[in-house]
Amino acid sequence: MTSLLTENHGLVRILTLNRPEKHNALNTALTQALLDALRAADADETVNAVVLTGAGKSFCAGADTTEFSALVPEDPNAVTRRADLTTALHLSFSQMSKPVLAAVRGNALGGGAGLALACDLVVMADNVRFGYPELKHGIVAAVVLANLVRQVGKKQAFELVAMAEAIDGGRALALGIANRVTTDDEVLAVAIQMAERLAGWSPIAMATTKRTFHRASDLSLAQALDVGRDANVMMRGFRKPQKDAR
Repeated sequence: MTSLLTENHGLVRILTLNRPEKHNALNTALTQALLDALRAADADETVNAVVLTGAGKSFCAGADTTEFSALVPEDPNAVTRRADLTTALHLSFSQMSKPVLAAVRGNALGGGAGLALACDLVVMADNVRFGYPELKHGIVAAVVLANLVRQVGKKQAFELVAMAEAIDGGRALALGIANRVTTDDEVLAVAIQMAERLAGWSPIAMATTKRTFHRASDLSLAQALDVGRDANVMMRGFRKPQKDAR
């Protein structure tokens, strides 16, 4: 069975994590397949936006812990390769020129929560279970912390990882984790509708908007204004002339 499904919906590419019997837990194969698929979508001129979702009852239940037994200090290369792969996946979303929307239902836990948060926009079910339960299992929410702290803030981020309690869609919306919350059966449709709107913009304008956003988000005000100034100058080069309204 293919662990990742790819489907085109006009200018929108839908990527579906397809390990429903494991709640789409991320093993090495699925992690690599998703990273490759995101890069392929970004390079495909027929794709203007991406929707990421999960087959079955869940979005993604996190890392596949059955692989942990092979990740031991006696094989440091295996440990490093997996950590590097996970890091590359989470970084890839901000490096893409095209927007990625997460359609989140069921469980989005640990690495699955981090995966949703790495997307540019998140549509979430009202009855979702979103959270970081790593401490319950004696492990650490590690790579996922980078995006969590940046997007939620220190106090709320620490509560999510330290209390290890799942939250629902309403709480996720209040924390700014979700952009839209709807019923479970409407999540994918709403995400596709939003993606279609984004896909309708000029690809170069969308790409520049996303690139400028990510460059400016972690800079000082003066540095961020310089980034905006550069984008403003660049925009003059690709913006179509407006017809005289008279």
